[in-house]
Amino acid sequence: MTAVLLRTAAGVGALALSVALAITIGPADIGVTDVWSVVAAHLGGEPSGLTPIRDGIVWNLRLPRTLLAAVCGAGLAVCGAVMQSLLRNPLADPFVLGVSSGASTGAVAVVVLGAGGGALSVTGGAFAGAVCSFAAMLALSHVLGGTTDRVVLSGVAAMQLFSALTSFIVVTSADAETTRGVLFWLLGSLGGAGWGDVWLCFAVLVLALTVCLGHARALDAFAFGQDAAATLGIDTARARLVLLCATALLTAALVAAAGAIGFVGLVLPHAARALVGPGHSRLLPATALCGAVFLVWIDTAARTAVDPQEVPVGVMTSLLGVPAFVLVLYRTRRRSR
Repeated sequence: MTAVLLRTAAGVGALALSVALAITIGPADIGVTDVWSVVAAHLGGEPSGLTPIRDGIVWNLRLPRTLLAAVCGAGLAVCGAVMQSLLRNPLADPFVLGVSSGASTGAVAVVVLGAGGGALSVTGGAFAGAVCSFAAMLALSHVLGGTTDRVVLSGVAAMQLFSALTSFIVVTSADAETTRGVLFWLLGSLGGAGWGDVWLCFAVLVLALTVCLGHARALDAFAFGQDAAATLGIDTARARLVLLCATALLTAALVAAAGAIGFVGLVLPHAARALVGPGHSRLLPATALCGAVFLVWIDTAARTAVDPQEVPVGVMTSLLGVPAFVLVLYRTRRRSR
């Protein structure tokens, strides 16, 4: 227990330090003490003493963006860990259910077609599309029998369908400027982060993580197969449905806020397992902290590497994720021999 608490405290400390340092990186001359003073001032403490412009850079621009990066990293990593255990597939990730493709279709429909008549924002359209995609996957998997492999195949079918719909809308209805903006969003971007996005995604993350931790024993049992889990007294159908809904809801909220950020949910769970082992009561918190720290620094690199231009954060995660993905494939191949 002491070792677990020490690891958790070290992870939380690393995350807090990463957030504070990441906010200081950029063209504006801001130090760590400035960050803490601005946060304290906005929480009711003494005035920070910074100019309104520098105060706004910290509180309105960099802090919500960095916190959203941490929340997205934690959420995507947790979803990946749950999906890999639930589907017994080390290469599963949060997007295997087709949720990201549905979110992309919803966002493109709002931007290009004006769906919702102005009542829906891009985030709202993305969330609605993600929910539709997940509902289609659930319906199809139920018709096909509802087994684990049928869930995966249904997710692939939903992903291909909504990806095709997105491409069709863009090709037939969007102009060049709109297409460029849509493409940037589809590649994942935290540039438009606001406090509303942070609080909404954080609330969904806490809810989903609580549900998944409550099913930690079921996730441990699923590692031995669905039949073995049933013999251990797990209601496999109910547990699988609850976990699928929790991860889909979290993925939908994160994709709606930041677009599709790949490879975080695929790679980080493996890194966390190497640190704390496969038990999900320890794995899920460790995965969340690893994912949060990872994406904070990836987003920092994305906004500063080629300044003044900004690289979509999904591009940066893919550049680092592909080599890690190859390593996972290699290790999986060695174990299967």
